[in-house]
Amino acid sequence: MKKSLCSQAGVLAGVLGIMVIMTGCLYEGRTVEKHADENAAGGQVIQIQEEADAVLVKRDGLEESDVKLTDEEKFLLRDMQGDSYAFQLLSEKEQEIYLEILWTLSHFQEDVTLSSMDEKEIGRMFQCVLNDHPEIFYVDGYTYTQYTLGDILKRITFTGTYHMDREEIAASQTQIDKYVEQCLSQIGPEMDEYEKVKHIYEYLIDHTEYDAEAKNSQNICSVFLDGRSVCQGYAKATQYLLQQAGISSTLILGEVSQGEGHAWNAARIDGQWYYVDTTWGDASYQAIGGDDAYPEKAKPTINYDYLCVTTQQLCKTHKIDNVVEPPQCDSMEDNYYVREGLYFTTLDKEQLARIFKEGYERGNAYVTLKCASEEIYGQMQDMLIQDQEIFYYLDCPEGVVSYTDDGEQYSMSFWL
Repeated sequence: MKKSLCSQAGVLAGVLGIMVIMTGCLYEGRTVEKHADENAAGGQVIQIQEEADAVLVKRDGLEESDVKLTDEEKFLLRDMQGDSYAFQLLSEKEQEIYLEILWTLSHFQEDVTLSSMDEKEIGRMFQCVLNDHPEIFYVDGYTYTQYTLGDILKRITFTGTYHMDREEIAASQTQIDKYVEQCLSQIGPEMDEYEKVKHIYEYLIDHTEYDAEAKNSQNICSVFLDGRSVCQGYAKATQYLLQQAGISSTLILGEVSQGEGHAWNAARIDGQWYYVDTTWGDASYQAIGGDDAYPEKAKPTINYDYLCVTTQQLCKTHKIDNVVEPPQCDSMEDNYYVREGLYFTTLDKEQLARIFKEGYERGNAYVTLKCASEEIYGQMQDMLIQDQEIFYYLDCPEGVVSYTDDGEQYSMSFWL
C-alpha cells in the first residue's frame, strides 16, 4: 500500500492512500456437451463432447485413415526439440505422441492417426506441445476421433482446431516478426543473459496493457499485434521473445493467491532456472487505485518483484499446477534486486545512501529495495519508518515521504 510519512516535531503519521493488490488472470477452459441426431451420417451415432477445448467424435472402426507421421519425419522433428522443456521430461512413448500432435498442428493437418488411444494422455501431450511452442498461435483446441468396431476401440485420429486460415497466419506472422525485430534490435552483443531477460521483461510491459476483453488473449497475437492481453498472452509472448533471444524458457500454469487461474514463465539464465511473471510485473495492472492515484511523474510502471525469482519467493503468492514437473528455482544470483545492488542481507547504511544517491542522479521517480528475510525487513522498517531515518536519504523539504511496502516479498518503494 502507498503511505505518507510526515516528520513534524518527531511525530510519525502513516496515511493510507492506495491499496495495491494482485489479481488473477483469465485462461482457457470450458465444458460443453452436444449430442447429434441418431439418424445423422448414414445412421451412425456421432457423439461430440468438448472439455478443455477437446472435442470427441466416435465413428465406425472400419473407416480408413492414411494420414500418419512417418518415422523419418519423427526423427527430424525430435532432433528439433532439444530446448523444449516439457518434451525433455516425457517418456519415450509420450514423446512419440507429442511429436505426432506437434506435426499435425505445425502442418495444418487433419485426422492424423496417433499412437495412443488414451484420451487423457492425448490431452496432456496437447498441452505440453502448446507449453513448449508459443509460435502455434492459431490453435485453440482439438478434435480427436475414436474409431470403434463394436465395443472395441481400434484407433484415434487427431485434428487441431484452427481459428485462422493460412493467409491469416502468414499476415499475423509478418507483424509478429516486426515486433520481435524491434524488441531484439535493442539487445547489444555486450549484454549477458540476465540483461536480455530484463530487457524483454521491461519492453513487453512498456508495450502492453492488461485487458480482460482483449482479442486473441490466449496467444501471442494479443501482445504483438494489439498490445493488449491477459496473463496467458503476456506469458506466451515473453516465452516467444526469450526463445528468439536464445534464452531457454517454458510456460508455467497454476493459480494465484485469490484462487484464480494464472500463467507465467520459467527462464534458464547461466544454467540456473528462475521464475518470471511479466503480468504481475506490470505495475499499472496491479494498482487498483487507477492512474489518478499517483502523481503523474511518480506513477509506477514496472514491478521487479517477479523478475528472476526463486520457487520459495514465487510460492508466497502463486500455486504451481503444471502439466509436467516445473523447474526448481533456487538460485538468487541473477535475481533482479541482487544484480542491481538493491538486495539487503544486513542493515547497510552505506548501501542505502548509494541507492538513493543513484536514484536522484538518474532522475528516477522512486527507489525500490528488497530484504533477504522477514527479520531484515522488520529491522529496515523500524529504522527507516519508525525511527524516521529515511529523511537522511531523501530530499524532502516539506517533510513528507510517500512509500509502499510489500510484506510478502519484503520489498519497499520510496518516491523521490
